[in-house]
Amino acid sequence: MSTPEEGKCPVNHGDSNHGETIHSINEHIQNGTVENATNSAKCPVMSGARTGINNETKNWWPKSLKLEILSQRDSKVNPLDEDFNYKEEFLKLDLEAVKSDLKNLMTDSQSWWPADWGHYGGLMIRLAWHSAGSYRNADGRGGSNTGNQRFAPLNSWPDNVNLDKGRRLLWPIKKKYGNKLSWGDLMILAGNMAYESMGLKTFGFGGGRVDIWSPEIDTYWGSESEWLAPSGVEGSRYSGERDLENPLASVMMGLIYVNPEGVDGNPDPLKTAHDMRVTFKRMAMNDEETAALTIGGHTVGKCHGNGDATILGESPEGANVENQGFGWINPQGKGHSENTVSSGIEGAWTTNPTKFNNEYLDLLLNYDWALTKSPAGAHQWEPTNLPEEKKPFDAFIPNVRRNPIMTDADMALKMDPEYRKISERFLNDFEYMSDTFARAWFKLTHRDLGPKDCYLGADVPAEDLIWQDPIPKNTTVLSDAEIADLKNQLLNSGLTRTELINTAWDSARTYRGSDYRGGANGARIRLAPQKDWKGNEPERLQKVLHVLANIKTQFGKEVSIADLIVLGGTAAVEKAAQDGGFNMEVPFLQGRGDATDEMTDVESFEDLEPIHDGYRNFLKENYSVNPEELLLDRTQLMGLTAPEMTVLIGGMRVLATNYGGTKEGVFTNNPGVLSNDFFVNLTDMNNSWNPNGENHYNIVDRKTGATKFTASKVDLVFGSNSILRAYSEVYAQDDNKEKFARDFIKVWTKVMNSDRYDLK
Repeated sequence: MSTPEEGKCPVNHGDSNHGETIHSINEHIQNGTVENATNSAKCPVMSGARTGINNETKNWWPKSLKLEILSQRDSKVNPLDEDFNYKEEFLKLDLEAVKSDLKNLMTDSQSWWPADWGHYGGLMIRLAWHSAGSYRNADGRGGSNTGNQRFAPLNSWPDNVNLDKGRRLLWPIKKKYGNKLSWGDLMILAGNMAYESMGLKTFGFGGGRVDIWSPEIDTYWGSESEWLAPSGVEGSRYSGERDLENPLASVMMGLIYVNPEGVDGNPDPLKTAHDMRVTFKRMAMNDEETAALTIGGHTVGKCHGNGDATILGESPEGANVENQGFGWINPQGKGHSENTVSSGIEGAWTTNPTKFNNEYLDLLLNYDWALTKSPAGAHQWEPTNLPEEKKPFDAFIPNVRRNPIMTDADMALKMDPEYRKISERFLNDFEYMSDTFARAWFKLTHRDLGPKDCYLGADVPAEDLIWQDPIPKNTTVLSDAEIADLKNQLLNSGLTRTELINTAWDSARTYRGSDYRGGANGARIRLAPQKDWKGNEPERLQKVLHVLANIKTQFGKEVSIADLIVLGGTAAVEKAAQDGGFNMEVPFLQGRGDATDEMTDVESFEDLEPIHDGYRNFLKENYSVNPEELLLDRTQLMGLTAPEMTVLIGGMRVLATNYGGTKEGVFTNNPGVLSNDFFVNLTDMNNSWNPNGENHYNIVDRKTGATKFTASKVDLVFGSNSILRAYSEVYAQDDNKEKFARDFIKVWTKVMNSDRYDLK
C-alpha cells in the first residue's frame, strides 16, 4: 500500500545504501542478486542493547552490555534552556494562525521543488503519514511523538525518499513559530491542513509532541544488514509460512508498511492483503480502519517514477556536505517536477488528485485493471477501459491526460473478499467513508501521543476514544490523617509487605514512555487481560485485590483501588526503610481513577504483558536474547536511567520481591528490610561466583566453600559490567547507606507516578 504522495503507506521508496529505490532493489531480489543479511538473535521484544551499535568497542568485546539506550536523552544534547517547558510554550501558540499559514503553504509552489498540480497536499500528507506510521503497538516505539523523522535512520529510509523536501518546505513555518511548535506537532498538523485544504473534515488535532535532539538508538527496526532484504533469506524478519518477527510491523527494512509492488516485489494482491492485515494489526488497526486509511490516503496525491531510479544520489545521511541535508539528488532532466523519482511507481490514483472525494473507489471497483510497468520499470496496475475524461491531467504538463494507477495494495481492496465488502460499503456511503477515514487518520497520527491528558490545544476532540485508554477522573481529596489511617490499615490487613510491594510494582511496571501507555493509574491490573497475566501471579493478585476491595468498602470516604494499590506499596517501602534505620517518608500522590472493562481495549493491552522483568527476576520463557539485555529494554521503556536501574534492582532484591518468591539475588540475611546489602555482598571479594545451570549461579564463601546466596545473570551483571559495577560500588560504600535508601525511594516514587499525566 502506499500513501498519497508516493505509493507508500504500506510502501516503498527510494534509496538503498547504493542509491537504489525500492523498485530497483526488487529487481535484484527477483534476479537473486541481493546479498544475504546477517542473522542475529530473534526475540519477542526489541533488544535495544544490540541495536545500531557497531563501534570498535562492540567489535572488540561483542558480549559487552551496552548501556547507551539508557542515556540517549541526555540533557547535554538539548539546545533549549533547562527550564524550557513545551506545554507552556505551546499554549501560547496562535494555533489558528499556524493552520492558516499551513493552508497557504499548500498552494505556494516553490521553484526548487514544485508542487504537483500546484498543491503540496500529497507531499504533506505523506510526510505526516510516514512520521506517524513507523509506530507499532508491540513496544510502542516509532511514531511521530519525538520528531524523530529528522534523524537517521528514518530520514534516509528508502520509503522516506524525498520527504526531506517536505520538511524543508515547512522550515519557514517552524522558523516563524519557533519553540512554541515542535517538529513532531508541525509535521502532523501539516498533514491535517493538507486534507482540510482538499475538502476533508478532519476529526481533530492534539499537540504535545516533544522533539528529541539526536537519533534514537532504542528502536529495533530489524536484523537485516541490507535495505529491503526479501523474506526467505538469512536474516529475514520472517519465519515459518510468513510469520513476521515481533515487535516489527513493516515487511522489510526501510519500509513503513508493505511493498507497493507486491510481496518481495512480486505482484499478487491476495498475498499483499495478508501483509496489510498483519502490518496494520500491529499498529492496532482493524480491517475497516486499514481499508479506510488506504482509500483516504490514495484519494489525493500521486506516485513518482518517471526516470531511472538507479542513478539517484545518496540519501540525506550519506550525501555530500554541499547538499546541505538533501538526499536522493536526481540528475535526470529538471530533477523534479515531471522528472521526479521516488517510489518508482508513476501516476495518480484519481481523476482529481487535489480533491478529497470518492473517485478512488469508483475507479478501483467499477473498471478493469491490468498489470503493467512504470517508466522506471516498477510494477503497477492501470485501467483497461477508462473513459478519457476520467483520466487525471499530468501534474506539470498542461492539457495532457495520464492513466491513473493502482498499487498491489490498492488491488488488494478489490480482490480480497473482506476488504472488498468494506470498500463497496464505502463506495455507496461517502459520508460514512469520510468519517471512518477521519477517525482512522486521527488514530494513526495520535496513537503514540498517549492518554488525552497529554493532548494540547483547542482542536482536541471532546470524545473519549477507547484506544486512548480513558480513565475516570477522581476528584476525592484525602487529608494527611486519612492517608495515614489507610497506610495503617494496609500494613495491618494481613497482607505481607512483599505482597503489597509486588502488587504496586506489577500495576505500575506496564508503563512505557514510548507511547505513554500503561501504568498504575486506572488499576487495569484488576481487569482482563492483566489480571490473568503470568507475570502478575494471578492467585496472589486476587488475594491482594480482595483485601483492598474490603478496605475501600469500609473506608468512610471514596477512594480508588488504583490509589490503594500504590499506597499499599508506598506504606510497605516506607516501613522497610524504617526497619533499615531510615525514618524517611515515601511521597504519595493521590487522585488515580479506576478504569472499567468498557474503557479497556483488551486486544491492544495484550502487547503490554510483561514477558520478562529483571526487577523481579522473571522470565516467562527462555529467550535467545540475554536476560540482562531484556532488562535494559524494560528499563528504557519505563524511562529510567542506568543509575536509577541500579539502585532499583538493589532495593527490589533485598525487599524479596522476586517472582514466585525465588531467592536469586536476595543478597541479604534480612529480607524485607531496605538496606544496601545487595551491593555489599555483590562486591565482597570474600565471595566467589560459580555457574550452576543456565542463568543460575551460586555465591560461595571462598574460605568455607559454603553457598551463601544464589543469583541470576541479571544480578551478576551489576558486578561484571564496568559501568554498572561503578554504580554498585557507590551504593556498597559505608557512607552511602542512607543515600541508597533515599535514592531507592526517589526512583520507586518515579515509577509509581510515571503515568500521572493528569498532574503534568
